[in-house]
Amino acid sequence: MVARLTKTGFIMTTNIGTLDRRLRIVAGIVLVLLPFLIGFDSGLAKTLSILVGVVLLGTAALNSCPIYSLLGFSSRSK
Repeated sequence: MVARLTKTGFIMTTNIGTLDRRLRIVAGIVLVLLPFLIGFDSGLAKTLSILVGVVLLGTAALNSCPIYSLLGFSSRSK
């Protein structure tokens, strides 16, 4: 489960390690900027690139990936 509700609020489960987080930040920035630097012909390609980039940046900022949680995976060192 990604988040659970307690009496004090939501607790997010962190499952993204340092290297994974850094790679997500770099890939997210590249994917967000790519359509503006190269200029995609397709509006769909531009939208998907920006959307995936924003999701990667969001998961890096939260240190939590919902897909990792569903699969029971963690890249954090224990």
